[in-house]
Amino acid sequence: MKVLKLLNEFWLGLLCFGLFFLPLSACTQQHQNSQNALQEEIVFAVAQAPLTLDPRYATDAASERVNRLIYQSLVDFDAHSKPTASLATWKEISPTEYRFTLNKPRALFHNQTALNARDVKATYDSLSDSLATLKDSPHTAEFSNIQQVKALDDDTILFTLKQPDKHFASKLIIGILPADLLAKNHDFSHQPVGSGALKFVTWQNKLTLQRVKDGQKISLLEVKDPTVRVLKLLHGEVDLLQGDLPPELVKYLQTKPEVKLKTSIGANFSYLGLNVQDPILQNLKVRQAIAHAIDRNAMITKVMVPNSRVASAILPPEHYTNVSNLPLYDYNPALAKQLLIDTGIKLPLKLIYKTSTDAQRVRFATIMQAQMQPAGIDLEIRSLDWGTFFNDVKQGDFQLFGLTWVGIKTPEIYTKAFGSSSIPPKGFNRGRYADASLDALLAKENWPAATMRIHQQLPYIPLWYEGQFAAMRKEVDNYSPKPDGNWDDLATITTYAH
Repeated sequence: MKVLKLLNEFWLGLLCFGLFFLPLSACTQQHQNSQNALQEEIVFAVAQAPLTLDPRYATDAASERVNRLIYQSLVDFDAHSKPTASLATWKEISPTEYRFTLNKPRALFHNQTALNARDVKATYDSLSDSLATLKDSPHTAEFSNIQQVKALDDDTILFTLKQPDKHFASKLIIGILPADLLAKNHDFSHQPVGSGALKFVTWQNKLTLQRVKDGQKISLLEVKDPTVRVLKLLHGEVDLLQGDLPPELVKYLQTKPEVKLKTSIGANFSYLGLNVQDPILQNLKVRQAIAHAIDRNAMITKVMVPNSRVASAILPPEHYTNVSNLPLYDYNPALAKQLLIDTGIKLPLKLIYKTSTDAQRVRFATIMQAQMQPAGIDLEIRSLDWGTFFNDVKQGDFQLFGLTWVGIKTPEIYTKAFGSSSIPPKGFNRGRYADASLDALLAKENWPAATMRIHQQLPYIPLWYEGQFAAMRKEVDNYSPKPDGNWDDLATITTYAH
């Protein structure tokens, strides 16, 4: 296609130099048509459309991924999940004071107004618990420690905290919104105005965005059924897919010459949740038995996408807090059965596993059910609609469940997921785990020791980090999947006309 384009431009050049006596106006028109062809709309088929384009309300993965492109945040993360400057650099003035300085030059908001410190203040004031202007925002509690935000000048912002927080900077990942529109209660959820690489165009049957630097239009089209997404890609109706496909369809796409597939390691963490308040699961030997009754490697090989890998903790090996010497719980049904016998439990041990109705999740559950039988575990699967399932998880109404942590960057997740004071609704300790030794390590932020303690005590059972992949038409270029599943390369993606 590139060769064809070059040949076309070569012949167009000859024509425009008069070798074929074509009028110059015709040459200009043909050149414009050629340029327009290169900026055909790129259609990205997604399993779930974003729910909101207001970053203060976004919690679902699709919303957060697209908002990263529409807005800019003060802080982002590097490849090792360390906080790094994005829209601003920062300095810790004291344990309760952080000064941020906005970069120069910096992009305008999409309505062509300048972004300055007043916009940063207005954005975080709207999330501040003390002002309570957004009581229904799921992110308000994250910023309840902010006492005051002050714009010192157009480029400088001072955050004053109620209590010291050495990880404060890593929390400032909310997209910055224009202060004047915030004052007018603008509907950012459906008509976003940010300063990121993509700006909003329209949102009807699909969400259409436009790249600021070159005008390239990119649309997100929700296609829930994975098979239909694949067929639309093969028929040229869409240009790009990412994630959310069963491995059979991924392997099928690899055989298609009109499609190219790119893969990468993943950082999103899948796990088996345990209710440690359950009389049976309170026993560590039972939890160890379950861990040894699951053949993760077999599941990864048979039913998962390329580059999936066995996990031992929430945060992946690339994370800066990584503990590299965590032993894996290998598949050993004989050992698992003996551990259960040692507890005096009558076999088979009957356990109930809750999951969603998603076909791949049910498939995982069915395989685990078969793997656990030689270990003396009789696993009953209860497949529930998402709303019912997730509500049961939050309420602690389960013995076992399966979920995935998506986009986790900071080690504070261990406090939120396993701290004894983080039982819902105060946190994500859905298994109701309480361990004084772990609480002490978390309080000291001794992440390596805390990670080791969690691994030994098994308040949950690590499964895997699912690999990432993107499938695209051959004409698509400059796009690769990211380990956390983000769509950041929509800022660079290119395509030639089909």
